[in-house]
Order: sequence, then C-alpha cells, then structure tokens
Amino acid sequence: MGQVMFIVWRESVEALLVVGILYAWLQNGDAGARRGIPYLWGGVVAGVVLAAALGAALLGFSELLSGDAQTYFQIAIVLIAAALIVQMVFWMRKHGRTLKKDMESSMQSSYDSGNWWGVFVLVMLAIAREGSETAVFLYGIGLGQQDASTASLVLAGAIGFGLAFLTFYLLQLGGKIFSWRRFFQVTEVILLLLAAGLLVTGVEKLFDVLLESSDALASADWTMTLTAPLWDTSALLDDSTTIGSLISTLTGYRARPALLSVIVYALYWIVVCSALYRKPKPAPKRQEAV
Repeated sequence: MGQVMFIVWRESVEALLVVGILYAWLQNGDAGARRGIPYLWGGVVAGVVLAAALGAALLGFSELLSGDAQTYFQIAIVLIAAALIVQMVFWMRKHGRTLKKDMESSMQSSYDSGNWWGVFVLVMLAIAREGSETAVFLYGIGLGQQDASTASLVLAGAIGFGLAFLTFYLLQLGGKIFSWRRFFQVTEVILLLLAAGLLVTGVEKLFDVLLESSDALASADWTMTLTAPLWDTSALLDDSTTIGSLISTLTGYRARPALLSVIVYALYWIVVCSALYRKPKPAPKRQEAV
C-alpha cells in the first residue's frame, strides 16, 4: 500500500503548503487581517467536503454500472488519473515559484476590500483540487489492488496523512538537503513514474477487454504479437511478489512485458521528456519605429 501512502502524503503536503502560506500571512498581520482566519478554516472544511463528495460520487456511480460499462468506466478513471498526475507535475513546475507571491497578492486584495469571502473561496478551491485529485488517484490505484482490504487502504492513507504533517514541519524548519525545492524535485520523479504505471495498467486492461469482446480481434496475428512477452525478468524481480507489485504500481515495471506495454511506456516517456526539456520559444523582437 506504499503507493496509496505516497499519494496521500504528497497531496496532503501540497495542501498544507497552501494553508500554511495563507495562515502565516493572516496571523502575522494586524487585527484586521486576523479577521480572515475563520474564513480560512471555513474554506478548508468546505474543500474537504467537496473532495469527499467527489470520492463518494465516484464509488456510487461505479456501483450503479455493471458489466462492460463498469469496466470501461474504471479504465477511464485509471487513464484520467495518469493524465492528472502529469498535469499536476507540469502545473507545479510552472506556478511553484510564484505560488506564494500569487496567494499573498490575493490575500492583500481581500484585506484592502474587507471582503474575506475571497479567502474562503481560494482555500476551498485549493483544498478541493488537492482532495479531488487524491480521490481520483486512489480510485485508479485501487483498481489494481483488488486484493487489498479496506482497512489496509485506510491505514495507509492515515499514515500518509500523518507523515505529511511531519514533512511539512520539517520543511518549515528549512535546510539545504531537506528543502521545498528538493521535496518537489524528488516527488516529481516519483509522480511521473506512478503516472507511467497507471497508463500502462489502463491500456493493458482496455486491450484485454477489447480482446475478450471480439473473437476476430483476439485471433488476429498482430494482436498476438502485441500481447506476446518480450522477455522474462521474474527471476530477478517477480512483479507478483509484494515488493515487485509495489514497484510495478509505482513505475509500470513488468517482469514479462508485452510488446504493447513496452510501446506505451516508451511513448509516454518520449512525450513527457520532450515536454519537460523543451526550450521555450524566444520572445519576438520588437521592431523599432522608424
């Protein structure tokens, strides 16, 4: 359940960062600024409620479906979770450096206008975003962990949440080794690996469903080529063991990978790395007026 623990830990730290920045600004201000603190905590509660509602809606809607409809819905959630993880990494890369400045600027606007409902909405949306992403991620991860009990999932989530508070406290102390920059660098790599694993799992499940629903497709030579194992490294690391299963979920590792899985995995990293290391286009030169 390490992947569940990691997701809850990472998302909770990010949520605590947002709340911590806003709370510090309000607490260190004058009496007028401190009036916004109740709105801050109200936004936290509202955001948690919205995120919980989404999680309940996912489970409820999945239970209403049956047969192929439920299977396709679950596969779609896995693929959406993979896309959201990648989107989150790129969003933090773009906005991470200015996140504190942007939020404090929004707080200043609320202070100047005396309307603290803006703080309520800002925190609510921030918490709801992190919580909703967590709900989708955990739902997608849970589909590959059918043998996991509800108690173990809850325990992993609770441990991840507790570690998030400890991590946030340590990060607030500062340091060159254990800093916010290092935290986001390390977790960024793990998140991208996790997204790769979810993508491969989703594509494999989708292809299996298509093969089961079509005899002609299942018997085609090209489908047999795509599903045939390319190699076998189970002697070194079997993905059916506890450690192997954890690494498989976190990274997309397969002991006996099919050609389809290898193609999807390779294409994923080509696209992601190309986007990560793409050089920004130079700004057009302004022509001087004659």
